[in-house]
Amino acid sequence: MMITKKSLPRRTFLRGLGTTLALPFLDAMVPAFAATVGSKPAVRLAYVYVPNGIIMKGWTPAAEGAGFEFMPIMKALEPYREQLVVLSGLAQVQGRALGDGAGDHARAGATWLTGVHPKKTEVDIHAGVSADQIAAKEFGKTTQLGSLEIGLESPALAGNCDSGYSCAYTNTIAWRTPITPLPVEVNPRALFERLFGDGESTDPKARLTALKEQRSILDYIREDVSRLGTGLGNRDRSKLDEYVEAIRDIERRIQKAEQQNATMKMPVMERPSSIPEEFEDHAKLMIDLQAIAFQADLTRVITFMMAREGSNRPYRSINISDGHHSITHHQNDPEKIDKVTKINTHHVQTFAYMLEKLKSTPDGDGNLLDHSLILYGSSISDGNAHTHHDLPIVLAGGAAGQVKGGRHVKYPKDTPLNNLLLSMLDKAGVTAEKLGDSTGELPRLSEV
Repeated sequence: MMITKKSLPRRTFLRGLGTTLALPFLDAMVPAFAATVGSKPAVRLAYVYVPNGIIMKGWTPAAEGAGFEFMPIMKALEPYREQLVVLSGLAQVQGRALGDGAGDHARAGATWLTGVHPKKTEVDIHAGVSADQIAAKEFGKTTQLGSLEIGLESPALAGNCDSGYSCAYTNTIAWRTPITPLPVEVNPRALFERLFGDGESTDPKARLTALKEQRSILDYIREDVSRLGTGLGNRDRSKLDEYVEAIRDIERRIQKAEQQNATMKMPVMERPSSIPEEFEDHAKLMIDLQAIAFQADLTRVITFMMAREGSNRPYRSINISDGHHSITHHQNDPEKIDKVTKINTHHVQTFAYMLEKLKSTPDGDGNLLDHSLILYGSSISDGNAHTHHDLPIVLAGGAAGQVKGGRHVKYPKDTPLNNLLLSMLDKAGVTAEKLGDSTGELPRLSEV
């Protein structure tokens, strides 16, 4: 690879034995990048899903506009006030029964990004194309990966997961076609290998040997990194050093999780080899990998499920041993409501970590949060009643100056969430006239 002090192509890679390292956006790339796509930064899209609804009285701000007060569940997002919009009144009405009876959790997962009522079946599934995959089809023309589908909870087994609905509806929020749900990746090692492997040219034996030796992928491209650094300015060298160190840190944490799991004595059940034991460690590791993927422009589209829809996961680190789904059927029991509130708050705090990670990662003339749109929320509002209107929705990121943050915006009841999804696609430069039950783009996102 020839490195000059003049400029670098945006899609510059460093290569070693069975590994590929894409670079973050460097100042040296500006001339070449501007010549091909202009100076407008690429907008990344992320869709972060939480299951089972939220205790809405602890979520929805009382005041509309710029002067709203953050409610307890959302308090961790207050440092990012100017970079987010709280949206009320949005709905996925196709998640309602509409004559199909029970199965709200399955319908919630299947409709969140599609707005299409799923077929009640265990076998011949049918939903709709999700917003992320519309974007992935377009962005995949220029990025290494069209999209990433990431989760923190292993998918349920095939078959019936919710009142006659296939588990496919609760396991993912991403649908490539109406009959093709995309599985989520929960293993950080597998995700790491997907990001930094070398596609079809990877030598599996060489990679296995390297993993057994616990050598960093960076060891294999050390010469390229050193050679590249000599041709860069001080600011670019600093960016490259921080990027490389971030990758090293992720590798160390994956190896630590693998070592811990290897020494654990687990009777009867088998543990995945590289998934951290604690929710927080797992979440942060997967979030850091997402930030790396955005920073290196490996992909511009990510879906991230903190848990699958209908999840009954306990959260023992915050002293909740009850299953999440079970206690959302609280029947107005104050103790159960308090526990659900703690889980909701814990999820938001995890999301705040994601926002901080993006905000602290330079990207062109700003940071990744400036140049992203991140949707956070659920396709159920009240988990006790299984309602699909007045959904808990937050939109974070500036979309390269296209979204005005620092506001709580209320829309008329049952305004389609898909209108927001269309607007997100538009601000990312993706044209889509219709998505599910959309009626047009969502207004007021760019108001001053």
